[in-house]
Amino acid sequence: ALRDWVTNVETTHYVIGSVVGPDPFPRMVRDFQSVIGRESRAQVMERAGRLPSHVVACVGGGSNALGIFTAFLAEPDVALVGVEAAGEGLETGRHAASLGAGRPGVLHGSLSYLLQDADGQVRPAHSVSAGLDYPGVGPEHAYLRDVGRVSYDAVTDRAALEAFAALARLEGLVPALESAHAVAWVLAARWRVSDLVLINLSGRGDKDVAHVSQLTEGDA
Repeated sequence: ALRDWVTNVETTHYVIGSVVGPDPFPRMVRDFQSVIGRESRAQVMERAGRLPSHVVACVGGGSNALGIFTAFLAEPDVALVGVEAAGEGLETGRHAASLGAGRPGVLHGSLSYLLQDADGQVRPAHSVSAGLDYPGVGPEHAYLRDVGRVSYDAVTDRAALEAFAALARLEGLVPALESAHAVAWVLAARWRVSDLVLINLSGRGDKDVAHVSQLTEGDA
């Protein structure tokens, strides 16, 4: 899309749905997505009467995560956690964890963390979730990681599939496979009774059901 845009500027305009690419697109997408954070903050205050202790969201390019994090960035007592796709395991090289296993580099007009080979060429990413299958991450996520405001971790395909099935079975909610990575991280973490955890379910998993069934041979 970027290549076509810069080649045909008189007839083409670039539009993207994630917080990647050249400025001002990451800021524009973040600001549009920030409605997620504003609404979830208002809802948790209405229901619980206090801010969450943790906000957890999946991270590919990172638009849904920035959308919800933005409402809590100025709250030092709210821990923010971004969950990348560890794919088949970080040690295998078949993953999409740019922040967890990438290096600084330039892609699509911005400087961020990228999956790269020894020669600095961008490596293919892998995730069971197509929405997290991106070899980079939005530059604001790189900044938030480097200054320590947001913690980033990664969850494997297997754990995400198990979380997908668990949430559907126990709560009747079918999350997108992207969101299932955040759910898996929360299920694996240890919590105190006083913790109030807000997970961003960034999409519905209707489109993923057949894919999950094939991968799990119907067990999910």
